[in-house]
Amino acid sequence: MRRLLFLVLVLTNLLKGDEVKIATYNIENLFDLVHSGHEYEEYIPGTSWRWNRESYRKKLKNISKVITDMAPDIIALQEIESLHALRDLRAQLQRDGLYFPYYSIATTKETTVKVALLSRYPMRSQELRITASYRYRNILETRVRLGDEELYIFVNHWKAKSGPESRRIVSAKALKKRLDTLGDVNYLLLGDFNSDFRENETFVRKRKLNDTRGITGINHILKTIDHNKVVHYEDIKSCQRCAYNLWYELPEEQRWSHRYRGKGEGLDSMIISPRLADGKGIEYKKGSFKKFDPPYLFKGKNIYRWQRSRSYPKHHMAKGYSDHLPIYATFTY
Repeated sequence: MRRLLFLVLVLTNLLKGDEVKIATYNIENLFDLVHSGHEYEEYIPGTSWRWNRESYRKKLKNISKVITDMAPDIIALQEIESLHALRDLRAQLQRDGLYFPYYSIATTKETTVKVALLSRYPMRSQELRITASYRYRNILETRVRLGDEELYIFVNHWKAKSGPESRRIVSAKALKKRLDTLGDVNYLLLGDFNSDFRENETFVRKRKLNDTRGITGINHILKTIDHNKVVHYEDIKSCQRCAYNLWYELPEEQRWSHRYRGKGEGLDSMIISPRLADGKGIEYKKGSFKKFDPPYLFKGKNIYRWQRSRSYPKHHMAKGYSDHLPIYATFTY
């Protein structure tokens, strides 16, 4: 009884205040050690790839270090295999001093990797079904109560850019349909969209990607552009159908969280609704959006991703972090 009372008091103190820090992080393939049959070849336990207890524990510890150093109140995760893996990461975080009482993962579809959310605030979750196809990962929809209002958080991991834009538009349309159903609410769209924040400018001449006549999911469908112009923070106050991508809070040279062939891309995004900029209730704290990029997340000029050997037999080297950098922002309530 005393232990329970102590825990309640601790949680009460943690949740006092009027600010909440929300982050998103693609943690690059956190697989558990249970062979389910859905794994990528290099993550099947007990093979020459050496995905074993040692490499798994090192991966958990490394990802935990990033998250604890960033210290969010709520964090969205992408590329996590299972509820088992999520619970193991949560346990590692608790050992490292960061406790998330609430958690959820999109598990109704047996995709190879999934999206999840860890939170210090109570939440309710459901999955937004994209299609029946296992090629598309479900979106995780959560509702978190902050003060007198609720914040809807949608955790995304859209189809990779190895395929055309039409595949990402499938997810964008499903998400937009849900937002239109909800109406005028506080919403935050975040995760790995596999789309640059200015995808409409970068993909137009790429025939492999542009099979939609220049239409993009992240820009045209989610309305981060309006009449082919970028929606800025000031614009969403008068454009209720629009949304604002927080990348525009940073100087142009800093707007990236992933590198492809040496070039930075803003594939991970945080996108806010007009309600989060109306001066009432839950609000985005202007200027708080940041990329988490301490020196240890880099190896030379490259992101220090999880390392696999180049020589045969190829195997996990039990070092490194992820091929993405986390991003975060603060909200007041």
